[in-house]
Amino acid sequence: MSNPEKTPHVSGEPSSDRDLQNVESAKTKVGSLKELIDVVTGRLPPENQIEEEYGSAEFLPFPFLGLVGQTEMKLALLLALVNPAIGGVLLIGPRGTGKTTAIRSLLDLLPQIERSNCFYGCMPEDIEIGGIDAVCPDCARKYAEGEPLTHTEKAHLVELPLNSRLEDVIGGLDERAALNNQIRIKRGLLAQANQNILYIDEVNLLSGEVIDAILDASAMGYYSVRRGPVSATYQARFTLIGSMNPEEGNLRPQIMDRFGLRVLVQGLVNPEERIAAYQAAQAYTSNPRKFVQQYADETQRMCTEIQEVRKQIWNIQLSDDVLRAGIRLIQHLKIESLRAEITLFEAARAYAAIDGRMAVKLADLRIVAPLALRLRRSEFMEKYEADQAQKEETLNKALDEIIPNEFPGGSPG
Repeated sequence: MSNPEKTPHVSGEPSSDRDLQNVESAKTKVGSLKELIDVVTGRLPPENQIEEEYGSAEFLPFPFLGLVGQTEMKLALLLALVNPAIGGVLLIGPRGTGKTTAIRSLLDLLPQIERSNCFYGCMPEDIEIGGIDAVCPDCARKYAEGEPLTHTEKAHLVELPLNSRLEDVIGGLDERAALNNQIRIKRGLLAQANQNILYIDEVNLLSGEVIDAILDASAMGYYSVRRGPVSATYQARFTLIGSMNPEEGNLRPQIMDRFGLRVLVQGLVNPEERIAAYQAAQAYTSNPRKFVQQYADETQRMCTEIQEVRKQIWNIQLSDDVLRAGIRLIQHLKIESLRAEITLFEAARAYAAIDGRMAVKLADLRIVAPLALRLRRSEFMEKYEADQAQKEETLNKALDEIIPNEFPGGSPG
């Protein structure tokens, strides 16, 4: 009969040593009292709870400079990259015309941005605008001691999958935290897209509730999530880039209006360009690393130039002649939305900055106007306004006939 106390351990280690290792690995690792408080309150999950398996596959995007033709599409994407105030880009065209490839090729051109070191997103400009009370106590202390509140990192391209649920987009309860009797809201894709590019493929096929969430966040620059007793507010200032195939359905006017530049993407017509596009695609598929390396130096120079141009955007001048010409063009086209002139003028400023000039010319307006102003007139609204104008005329005739105006010069004042 065996003695259970003398049963050998499979690991070959004494039970006391192994138990100590198990206890040690189960400990919550924190480096400060603040981190401990964050763990206890559920704001920061313990290290052993946040470990996940991430895919390790390397993605080498098709180089932007390797794209053949499609000059208008490439121009629109560069303008939006240089000046986020443009309001993003919508690419409209049939499948197989390179829309997604072009958007993903921006990965190597994305600029460096300043990102907050704080859980709450405190930034130095918060103090400049609202004083020291505008940031959390920890950031107030760091600011007083001269410690940085931000760090520099490359912007990201955040893709919104077509099958995304509302909770994936705005965030929901963290299921792993719930297993530990904690209530915590997990960040959604919109929060992850803050200061980044949010790419929506097949934007016309998204569900209505997801579209509404994106619209609200895009308009406000932030959004709030409430789940039971817990709520959280996230910043969501992102550049919106979308693509769609009109064969698969139309886009709601509300979301169409949120896109600054609109590009009608068509297949390459020139036979030489189609041959060059095929050869480039074949070379990239057979040896992606070699193909990308061919454009590495030029891509790096272009990325550096974009970074420098972004710093000059707010110094680009718009003369009164340029402003009035732009407004006349918009009114002549009978465009109602005020976003039209915002996109037009901001795109012109971006174009001038790329061209190395500090002032916008009328020629710049002519170049960017098709991108900024197409697809902004609504046939429905034109018919609706014409119908209402006819009804107004009928009403005024009846008033003049039955209740004559006692003040021919206008209303009494």
